[in-house]
Amino acid sequence: MAEETPEVAQVSAVPKIKTRKPKQRACDERNEKGKLCAGHLKRWYDLTPEVEAIVGKGAEIYRCEFCKILFRPDPKQQPNSYTLRY
Repeated sequence: MAEETPEVAQVSAVPKIKTRKPKQRACDERNEKGKLCAGHLKRWYDLTPEVEAIVGKGAEIYRCEFCKILFRPDPKQQPNSYTLRY
C-alpha cells in the first residue's frame, strides 16, 4: 500500500506553465518526436495547492486537454472571467 500509483504521482507534480499567445485556443507544445499536441485549451477551475501557490488564488488558468500543460491568459487580452462586455 506504500506504492504510489502513476495517476497520483502525475497529479502531485507541478506541470509546465506557459503564456497563451493572442487568441490562442489550441496547445502548441511539441513532444520529444516533434509532433504537435494541438489539444483544446479549457478553463481550469480546480487548481491544486502547488499550482495555486505559483499563480495565485482564483487566477484565470487554462489547461490542455491532452498533455495537461497550464497556460496563463494573454496579458493583452481582456479576461474571460466576467460577463459579456458590450
